[in-house]
Amino acid sequence: SAKIDRLPAKQLQMRLVMLYVVGSVVAVSTTMFLVLVGFEFTGYQWSLVIIIIPIVVPFFIFADIYLIIKHFRPVRAVLERFDAGEMPSLEEVSPAVSRALNLPFYSFIRVTFIHGPLASGGTVVALYLQNWLFDAGFETWQIVGFGVTILFFSSPAHAIFEYFNIQRALTPSFLFLWAHCPRLREADRMEVIPINLREKLLYLAIFITALPLFFFAVSIMFKVELLLDSLGVDAPFQQLVPLLTWVVGVVVVCVGGALAMSFLTANDVSSSAARMIRAMEEVEDGRLDNRLFITTTDEYENLYRGFNLMTESLREEVQILEVTQDLAGELNLDTLIERIMTATTELLDAERSTLFVYDAKTDELWSRFAEGMVQTEIRFSAGQGIAGAVFRGGDLLHIPDPYDHPLFNPDIDRQTGFKTRSILCMPIVTKEGDRIGVTQVLNKRGGDFTVKDETRLRAFTAQVAVSLENARLFDDVLNMKNYNESILHSTTNGMITMDTDRVVVTANDAALSILRSEEADVIGRGAEDVFGARNSWLMRSLEAVETTRNNDISVDAELKLASGDSASVNATVSPLIDINQEDIGSMVILEDISSEKRVRTTMARYMSKEVADQLLAAGESELGGKNQHVSILFSDVRGFTTISEALGARETVAMLNEYFEHMVDVVLANGGILDKYIGDAIMALFGAPFAGDNDADNAVTVGNGMLVALRALNVQRAAAGKEAIDIGVGISTGEVIVGNIGSSKRMEYTVIGDSVNLGARLEGANKVYGTKVLLSEATAAELKRDDHLLREIDLIQVQGKDQPVAVFEALDWHTEETFPNMGQTLEAFAAGREAYRAMDWRRAIDRFEAALAANGGDRPMSLSPTLFATHRAVQHGISSGRHHRRRARGQMLGRHAGGDI
Repeated sequence: SAKIDRLPAKQLQMRLVMLYVVGSVVAVSTTMFLVLVGFEFTGYQWSLVIIIIPIVVPFFIFADIYLIIKHFRPVRAVLERFDAGEMPSLEEVSPAVSRALNLPFYSFIRVTFIHGPLASGGTVVALYLQNWLFDAGFETWQIVGFGVTILFFSSPAHAIFEYFNIQRALTPSFLFLWAHCPRLREADRMEVIPINLREKLLYLAIFITALPLFFFAVSIMFKVELLLDSLGVDAPFQQLVPLLTWVVGVVVVCVGGALAMSFLTANDVSSSAARMIRAMEEVEDGRLDNRLFITTTDEYENLYRGFNLMTESLREEVQILEVTQDLAGELNLDTLIERIMTATTELLDAERSTLFVYDAKTDELWSRFAEGMVQTEIRFSAGQGIAGAVFRGGDLLHIPDPYDHPLFNPDIDRQTGFKTRSILCMPIVTKEGDRIGVTQVLNKRGGDFTVKDETRLRAFTAQVAVSLENARLFDDVLNMKNYNESILHSTTNGMITMDTDRVVVTANDAALSILRSEEADVIGRGAEDVFGARNSWLMRSLEAVETTRNNDISVDAELKLASGDSASVNATVSPLIDINQEDIGSMVILEDISSEKRVRTTMARYMSKEVADQLLAAGESELGGKNQHVSILFSDVRGFTTISEALGARETVAMLNEYFEHMVDVVLANGGILDKYIGDAIMALFGAPFAGDNDADNAVTVGNGMLVALRALNVQRAAAGKEAIDIGVGISTGEVIVGNIGSSKRMEYTVIGDSVNLGARLEGANKVYGTKVLLSEATAAELKRDDHLLREIDLIQVQGKDQPVAVFEALDWHTEETFPNMGQTLEAFAAGREAYRAMDWRRAIDRFEAALAANGGDRPMSLSPTLFATHRAVQHGISSGRHHRRRARGQMLGRHAGGDI
């Protein structure tokens, strides 16, 4: 449509008006010429005629111009929108096309029935008025002849002139509008006024030939009568009869001949056109066996020949389409190849054809053919022979004489006895441009292959490519279906899919097992029937997913079964969406939480997978109460109350989640299990439920690892502008009672005993000694690795125990930055402790002070009860004796203690 050279709407309207004006000027000029040569007006009369022309002409011209603009207005409105760059809808363009098609007929009707009568009547009235007003002397025959000339001669000629010129002027706009209107709406199509060729020819015969001739005959008779009268000859009517007879005879013969010839021509044209129209209607109804026989040598010969060629091509297309549709239902590749070969042979009327399919894995072309009753497969390189050359080159190859072609192998003909006379070979190409095979056709019956055969084979191979792709796709889909079904059968979770009406489409074996139903009781039934009102929570979940199209998860839900039993499940309802993002239903995934799954899920939250697997393998008896030698670790955040008040609830929870994430990873990575969270504190066990050889070592490793992980976490928090976290860790080892403790509805796997209390107290004692990780004497004694860096801090006495126990500090987590001069400090501290125990007070003080000098920031040294007791002993002069030992020990045991320490 962009290439159509049309006038803008305003210019087109002006063109239509100008065509009318030009036609009017020509009609007026022709009429004036006839009046001049035949109406014998005097000079005075001519002057009056010239005066009335500017009066009479606008009388009918203005009316015509108004109607032209009115009739063109709907077309102009649509064209102006196109001129403005807009795009009207079909509902707007369709009536404009209908009106444009009718404009030539409207012009014909307007000129014939409005313009002509107005011009003729206006002229007659004007001439009579001039006789009355100016005594013009116009005779009656002159006035009537003037009006008749306009009405029956000038006006019809003007109508024909304007009809064809308006049609020609509107043609570019027709084409433009049709480009934006693929079809007329039914209501607009009914508005189009049909005008057949017969009516046009008859109109031309009558108004262009018959009426002018009749007008001429009457004029001759009138002129003869007038001439005789002017000569004073009184000719009787009987004497004029021969002349009148001759004139009438000539008029009748000429008019009759013109009408007859016009009628015969119109009939011939119309009948030929009608035959073609009927044939085209039959084609439109699907009948393609119609053939137009050529009976004339005019333009219709070419039209009929073109129509026959068109129907023949359509029949061939239908034949190809029928074959293609027949092939489309075949998805077995071997059978498809055989059927394609048969169809190709029939379509091209050949003796034999072969289809070679490309195997990308081996870079070979292959095909199967029947030899006797045995199916044989042939394979060869994708670049070998004529088929290989066509496949590699991608172009059609037509070989009229194969024996002269260098790629042809005549040995095959000699072996089989088949004579190859011609070959037509074409690659099979997908719509993406990938070559997937080659079609080879041999020996056209009755001659050689033609260009038409090449065209048909090209069209057919395009459809063959689709069929081959469908067969391959079917194989892929079938394999994927089998693969998915295998997954569904092997998965332990129940999977149920439903369509948009909540009707169950599929259910795997696990789902049927969970529901304790047969497939027939589930497939094809509605969700209400399968789950029922007894599982309203699941129906609400389905409704939520259908509304939001988001997953909905229900944890540890009770699924009530039709049998009256129930099952504990984790249920996930998800929307099903196709490739076009359209909803196609929902899927319910049911995880059966059996006792084993429940234990595994629970234990996996506080122990490593390996420990959980051992526990499940041993059975639930391992969760019962029993005495166990266990190492217990406690950790606690320092100043948590102050931190939580400053952060607020949301930030506090975020901080704890971040902290626990790092700490628990350290516990689980070293063979521990997470017993519980106690607010901001963590309790971890080593040696439960199964004792190990390195439980104490693992506990100390975790204590140090937690400080290392915390240091890295605090670096991240500092970078984010957050406050650092500080913790203390206490570790104890001993006999405890371990097992599931609680009620039947809520149980917890934990340990109880003095060692548990001691571990908690040691964690708190870090505040007194300024340490981070304290472990009990029993824990230190059970360490099997000698790479732990420890130092003894003090002896403490726990409430309920008679004997004090030694406590040790774990130092492996330190760096040079956190503990400068560690070796010197620990060496001096150890020497001071030995001197203290030997009651060499001055050496003890000297070594302790040396330790402080090496690391003045060592809080356990500066706050050590031994250092305090030594200073006190020296100040009171206690140098020996039992009394001193008892006094010093008393200072040591109670100093800085609180609670039950």
